[in-house]
Amino acid sequence: MTLGWGGIARLCLCNMAIGGLAALPVNLFNRLMSVELAWPALLPGLLVALHYGVQLTRPIWGHRSDTKGGRTPFILGGTAVVGLGLIMTAYGIAYLDGALALSVWIVAYALIGLGIGAAGTSFLALLATAVADERKAAAATFAWLTLIMGAIIASIGTGIALEPYSPDRLVQVVPVVAIVALILTRVATLGIEARLGPVPAPQEEKLGPALRATWADPSARAFTGFVFLSILAFYLSELVLEPFAGHIHGLPPEDSTKLGGAKDGAALIGMLAAGGLSTLRIGSLRAWAVVGCAVSAVGLIGLGAGLALMPFTMVLGLGNGLFVVGAIGSMMRLAAAEKGAAGTRMGVFGAAQAVAAGLAGLIATGILDVARLTLPLEAAYGTVFGLEAILFLAAALVAARLLDRGAREPRLQPGE
Repeated sequence: MTLGWGGIARLCLCNMAIGGLAALPVNLFNRLMSVELAWPALLPGLLVALHYGVQLTRPIWGHRSDTKGGRTPFILGGTAVVGLGLIMTAYGIAYLDGALALSVWIVAYALIGLGIGAAGTSFLALLATAVADERKAAAATFAWLTLIMGAIIASIGTGIALEPYSPDRLVQVVPVVAIVALILTRVATLGIEARLGPVPAPQEEKLGPALRATWADPSARAFTGFVFLSILAFYLSELVLEPFAGHIHGLPPEDSTKLGGAKDGAALIGMLAAGGLSTLRIGSLRAWAVVGCAVSAVGLIGLGAGLALMPFTMVLGLGNGLFVVGAIGSMMRLAAAEKGAAGTRMGVFGAAQAVAAGLAGLIATGILDVARLTLPLEAAYGTVFGLEAILFLAAALVAARLLDRGAREPRLQPGE
């Protein structure tokens, strides 16, 4: 049995909750640490890198959800763990100083990474196996739309709730966000797996052989490499955009948080455009990924050149949205290509994404800290945005090459 459109929509509320929770560490907390608390930009970069590094456990969670015969407990448990990590981080920002605050943040970000790895991998594996093949591309688009919608709602809603900002208000608002996300996840998963029946028996009971089997598939191996490069470009500005808005444009925390919501709103438009136009056979999913990389580069060049903040932030978001639709559709198709291995495959793709995203945060914040030792602050931020624009253009070239190979090797075109 597979899910209808109503079931798909309800299940994707999980991704809305995950997106809302994941937005706070890379947007709001990053801004508060680097601007209000005046820590070096490298610190939140290292913490986010830690939370992505911990997500190297994604193949473990995916394989366990394959072997345990159910994914809902991993989704619910992971969401709860993320919420706990967010609450700990907010408490450290509000009330702790120095080494004690740093110790709490390290534990908290490790919990955030574990929770996102468990919940996100299990959700995507469940969606990949619960949706009929002809609906996978649309379901993938909807999954990412809800992820972005969650980030938008959390960013804008948290920004409004924090007005005017104070440490006490921060500690009051963050637990509410965590509880709402957990309730939403429970509503999304209630009775879903009971309707679908048991998870297919895994081909490999042990993790090592399961990983080797995934890596032996040329399509999965090629796609893993593409995920790494494209996500490295995708996340490079994630940790510097809100500090950039504060340092260069003078935005307070509540307004810079809303800026992240505006970027995600533009990404939402891009996803709808790419998904809708591809359905109408106006361009392929991978062609829109190439266009998305190019549009993202234009937005970054505008930001780095000191042009108007809001329009070029939205151009960046629009390009990001065009890009991700093809990637997630391909990921779902490849994950479900081998019965009993969807969780493991999704874990491998997720681990590649996590490594790239973690490195992106370190590279961006490290370059920013070094560059502003010798350059004006505007030029230091421009260096980061310029590097990301170059990486996006490189990712566009790689995507175009995969398109050409896909014409000769149909297995590399699972998203179209």
